[in-house]
Amino acid sequence: MLCIITARGGSKRIPRKNIKDFLGKPIIAYAINAALESKLFSEVMVSTDDDEIAAVAQKYGAKVPFMRSAKTSDDFATTDDVLREVLGVYRAQGGEFESFACIYPTAVLLSAERLRGAYELFCKKNASLLVPVVKFAFPPQRAFVLKDGYLSYKEPLNAPKRSQDLEALYHDAGAFYFYKTADFLASKREGRVAMILSEIEVQDIDNIDDWRMAELKYKVLNECSNKS
Repeated sequence: MLCIITARGGSKRIPRKNIKDFLGKPIIAYAINAALESKLFSEVMVSTDDDEIAAVAQKYGAKVPFMRSAKTSDDFATTDDVLREVLGVYRAQGGEFESFACIYPTAVLLSAERLRGAYELFCKKNASLLVPVVKFAFPPQRAFVLKDGYLSYKEPLNAPKRSQDLEALYHDAGAFYFYKTADFLASKREGRVAMILSEIEVQDIDNIDDWRMAELKYKVLNECSNKS
């Protein structure tokens, strides 16, 4: 099975984010290490357009067999575009994979154990796609909207309802995914299964405050791991 870590060089909000130092190591090193330690993959590769990111990735044990094209390196390219390109290059070289994983380079809270558990669920459910999700901390059904400076409920019928009486809703954790290759290439999204993560395992990193929160969560997770 192939692991693809997507790491473009052109981060705008946090410059050089994918190789910025995170508690002593480039942040991408944590995703690479989790993938390698999981022992799930025949190859862990990094798709990047950046020579420095490529060098860092190789230093920490990932492969960079080819560089990302200009087409999949601009601000409009999607993750799917990158994955299709990578799979296409491997296929042209004779590399076929029944399934594959995508890991984001800033998935610093991801562990090898969590990856193994996710893959076990993916196989058990015979899923086309596994998505890690986290429950919204507050029910979106009771969201406010602002109109001319005044608050009103987006869904007024939910205003008097107790939080525990509203359906639990989840959002993409934005860390990793497992795919059946044929279903991905055919754009099949049925058979999607969820792995529910806790809030402490999930952190978007879009600005420096997010970065600091990720550092705090990482330290807490490490402390818990050392005690167990």
